[in-house]
Amino acid sequence: MHKRIEKIEVFVFERPRDATYLGDLGEGQFALGDSHIVRRFNGTVYPRFDRSLVLRLTDTDGATGWGETYGLVAPKAAAALIEDLLGPYLMMLDPARPDATWDALYELQRVRGYWGGYLADTLAALDIALWDLYSRSRGESLQAALGKPGAGHLPAYVSGLPGASKAERLELAQNWQARGFDKVKIPVSHSDDGDITGEFYSLRNGLGDGQKIAVDVHWTCTADDAIAMANSLAPFNPWFFEAPVASEDIAAQHAVGKAIACALALGEEWRTEWDYRPRAGAASIVQPEMGHTGVTQFLRIAERGRKDGTQLIPHATIGLGIFANASLRAGLAAQAEAHEFQHTIYPANAVLLDGAATCDAGAFHIPDSAGHGTIPNEDGMAHLRPLLTL
Repeated sequence: MHKRIEKIEVFVFERPRDATYLGDLGEGQFALGDSHIVRRFNGTVYPRFDRSLVLRLTDTDGATGWGETYGLVAPKAAAALIEDLLGPYLMMLDPARPDATWDALYELQRVRGYWGGYLADTLAALDIALWDLYSRSRGESLQAALGKPGAGHLPAYVSGLPGASKAERLELAQNWQARGFDKVKIPVSHSDDGDITGEFYSLRNGLGDGQKIAVDVHWTCTADDAIAMANSLAPFNPWFFEAPVASEDIAAQHAVGKAIACALALGEEWRTEWDYRPRAGAASIVQPEMGHTGVTQFLRIAERGRKDGTQLIPHATIGLGIFANASLRAGLAAQAEAHEFQHTIYPANAVLLDGAATCDAGAFHIPDSAGHGTIPNEDGMAHLRPLLTL
């Protein structure tokens, strides 16, 4: 059993990408410096290359654990929180259980009103590393430490069809279907002239009734517009309807959840179970994102949602792939129904890690190796730029 955290190393992971997520500059988006694109359809910033914040903890026994969180914007903000507050306090604690350590670190700024954002993302990276260290020190996998020992499979859904036309997107979906993937999600922005109904018509007719087809609305609708959109898609039996209204508008989320026939999916932007509580009953599917929640809050959201009868289908932004693999193992332990597969990013960056889960024939294949199973290899380390050492 490890004793104290003796060393904290913080890195920025950066890697060029062949194509920007959702496509590169074109009509409807503009560059923001050299690193980002802003999409006018939802006003959101997207990176032009892969970037995340990665950290390594070393304890007094020499054991290590790796963590990761978002670093799409201002990764130095998280590093500053580690340097000024969270790191020194963590090195004073005896992290016998990572969940108790998360609570102790969170308590530091609760009464100041800091409950989410960069603070929670930084906690997520530390928490993932602590769980990795904890389970590795016990000689067991993360899923075993969470109560489900052994290797396993988690159904995957293909996220995004980056084709330039309806016909190209259908062809991509059919190619994935032929490889054993019977679930797909499309963003509302990828449709000809904004015709999402026509997109569903094309996919449903081309893929058949057995294919699950979901849509990510990217927070672009009012409640009334979202309800109207969901009703227009009802004849095509959508699998789920994701993030239709502004994430802060809890009343609108409840209104949509009550009015639509298909499942409402929420949660990729949540950091803690406190984000879930006022939305309980609105969503039929919860989508915790490991890069925001860490293992501890991922599990607390999943547990509360399960008690309310929701399904667990984790969201999966991809950085280097450390928090993605932690999500897969926590999802396996929490009996997730499926897991997002960012097929344009995950396989490309998984080669930078030793031990990453593979995804083929419609599922992630998760080994029973120690911790979350992933350590940056030589090529991966070449993409890590040191920011801080405590």
